[in-house]
Amino acid sequence: MAQQEILVVGSGAVGTIYAYSLHQSDKVRLTVVARGNYELVQEYGMYIKSRRFGNVEAWKPHRVVNSISSAADRQYSHVILATKCVPEVIKTSEILKPLLSAPYSDRFEQPIYVLLQNGLNIEVDLYRAIKSLGTPNEPRIINAGVYVFANLISANVVEHGPFARLDIGIYRPDDYTTMVNSPVEQQTLEQLKGLFHNVDINIYPEIQRKKFAKNMLNIAYAACACLTRCSLTSLFRPPPTNIAYEPYLEPATADRVNLYTRKWIEDILNECICLGRAMGFPDSEDGLPSSIVESSMKTSEKNYSGPESNHNPSTLLDIEKGAPFEVEVIWGETVRLAKERNVEVPRIEMAYAMLLLVQNQILLRRNKSSKEAQK
Repeated sequence: MAQQEILVVGSGAVGTIYAYSLHQSDKVRLTVVARGNYELVQEYGMYIKSRRFGNVEAWKPHRVVNSISSAADRQYSHVILATKCVPEVIKTSEILKPLLSAPYSDRFEQPIYVLLQNGLNIEVDLYRAIKSLGTPNEPRIINAGVYVFANLISANVVEHGPFARLDIGIYRPDDYTTMVNSPVEQQTLEQLKGLFHNVDINIYPEIQRKKFAKNMLNIAYAACACLTRCSLTSLFRPPPTNIAYEPYLEPATADRVNLYTRKWIEDILNECICLGRAMGFPDSEDGLPSSIVESSMKTSEKNYSGPESNHNPSTLLDIEKGAPFEVEVIWGETVRLAKERNVEVPRIEMAYAMLLLVQNQILLRRNKSSKEAQK
């Protein structure tokens, strides 16, 4: 069987882990677009320190390019987008423009697009761009809830924990209630699932509620980390006994942190549940179960309490680096969805308001540096 040509856009932590998984399959010929770290990846490869895949040195895909324009020379079955979705900096349709315009769109069929990105309604811009091409076929977009404890600790080094999971489903515009895949949709999802190696993949007929559940975790836990500049281990990890580590929850005020800070997170999660109900997601396992509030707190405590835990939300890392982060698609879009449905989300709105200012100042410094570089 001929190998499928796959394009992965983005060579950060998420892109590297899932690209490496694809590369382990004999069904795939892989091209990766590495923009900021192209020269390092091209010469030295990527170094992966993974509790799931092991330590991998100097890994390279079949082909590394530094732009999508350079990759736009062949038919791809799938284009997997693993960049941050920050539309106030650049929209998805602009990132993928070489594939969404002539000569590529005249020579080749539009591929299946797979979005490995945080946030809500991230598909809309891409869907509209494909529709504007005027092709007879409906745009094929697969959205994914991405669960992977991975951080890019230097330009070509990824640190990865034990998890690699994707919840995948077909994007259907403005449809939150279709609960059965068509035979073609199911085949499309099964085909994608079969391309990955050593990744837990769940197929869902309605992906928006799964994306919403994943976004809840970002809204609550990442907000706590980004607004305080504190690792989540500082919230959940007990003081050390035999093995030295930091940060941890200092006993002096632990009772107040547990009473107020944890409750703030739980209250945000409950605001999300109220919004989910207004969007039509039922209180059930195949909907948006209320139990996710308690279960996510228990899971987070487990994941961030061990001495080996060193993962941080990527949004916090972006802020620390002075890089634009996903404030609009994670927090802003949630606030807008709530306003459309007259659902009160005061804590989420407060987090959005504060993080907007953080983003504003990141953009100020970024734009100022850009203007000075052009002088």
